[in-house]
Amino acid sequence: MYKGIGIISIDSYVPQKVITNFDLEKIVDTTDEWIRTRTGIKKRHILDENEATSDLATKAAQRVLARANMKPQDIDCIIVATASPDMFFPSTGCIVQRNIGAVNAFAMDVSAGCAGFIYITILAAQMIASGFCKHILVIGAEGLTRFIDWEDRATCVLFGDGAGAAIMGKVAKDRGILGAYLGSNGEGADLLKLPAGGTRLPASVETVATRSHYIKMQGNEIFKYAVREMSESVIKSLASAGLTIEDLDLFVPHQANKRIIDAVAKKLGISEEKVMVNIEEYGNTSAASIPIAIGEAVEQKKLKEGMILATSAFGAGFTFGSFLMRW
Repeated sequence: MYKGIGIISIDSYVPQKVITNFDLEKIVDTTDEWIRTRTGIKKRHILDENEATSDLATKAAQRVLARANMKPQDIDCIIVATASPDMFFPSTGCIVQRNIGAVNAFAMDVSAGCAGFIYITILAAQMIASGFCKHILVIGAEGLTRFIDWEDRATCVLFGDGAGAAIMGKVAKDRGILGAYLGSNGEGADLLKLPAGGTRLPASVETVATRSHYIKMQGNEIFKYAVREMSESVIKSLASAGLTIEDLDLFVPHQANKRIIDAVAKKLGISEEKVMVNIEEYGNTSAASIPIAIGEAVEQKKLKEGMILATSAFGAGFTFGSFLMRW
C-alpha cells in the first residue's frame, strides 16, 4: 500500500503525577480488585494543574526529534490526533509547532477519538507518497482526565493522560506500511461523548449543574462494538496487504480495556505472547495509547527490525481502523 513509507522514530511522554487504584478507593465507591479484574488497569498518569495536552505533545515531539537526531526545521507537517485539545482553537498542532520551533511546518489537529493515531498515520503516509511532504510529525496526545467526573466510577477508573509521537518519512523499500483500513459508524455517536461545551450545548449554568461537561459512556454497549470492529479492521487491513494472521509478529491494540484486548486477540487467533499490553501502567490514553505502546515494544525488544506489526483501535464517533507495518 505505502511500502517504503513508515515510522523513522518514535517516543512518548506521560505526566509525572500518578493516581493508583488505591487512591481511587478513597474518592469513589470502588476497589483495586474491581478495577483490575474488569479493566486490567492498576494506575494512570494525569495532568498536573499547570499542564495541558499541548505540553505533553511538545515533550513527546522533542524526545522523538532527539531520538531521530533531527531538527524541528526538518519537519514539513505536524498532525496531532486529540479529543482533548487545550482549547477549540488554535489547534494543538499549531501550539506544538510554536513550542518546538518547527518554522517550516504547517500544522493541524484531527479528532477521531481513540483511533486518532491510526487515522493520522495513514493521512501522513498519503502526503509523503504524493511528494507533498518529506517528514511528518504525527502525535497522539490526550489530557482526558480534565473531563472526568471523579464521582462516576464507570469512567474515572479508565482514563489517563499522555502523548506519543512519531516521525514519518521514507524508509527501506521493503519496510513501511503494508496495508490499512479506516472506518466510522456515526450511529454509535451517542454512546461515548462529551455533551456540553460546543455549539449544541454551549456552557451555561444548567450544563454545569447537570455535569454535562464530563465524559458520558455506555460501556456495555461499546464493548461489543469495539471487539467486532477492532477485529474486522485487522482482517481488512491484512486483506489489503495480501497477508494473514500467521504473518503477524506483533499486535499492538488500543489500550482501552484488558478484556477488550483479550477478546479481540482471541477472535483473531493471535497468541498472548504476540500482543503488546501496557494498560496496567497508563489506563486508556485514547489517541496516545498506540504510539506509547509501540515505543515501549521497541524499547522492550518485542518489536525489532523486519517484524510485521498490526495495530487496531476503536473510539468515539464511532471510529475504528488498523494499519500493518514492516518495522
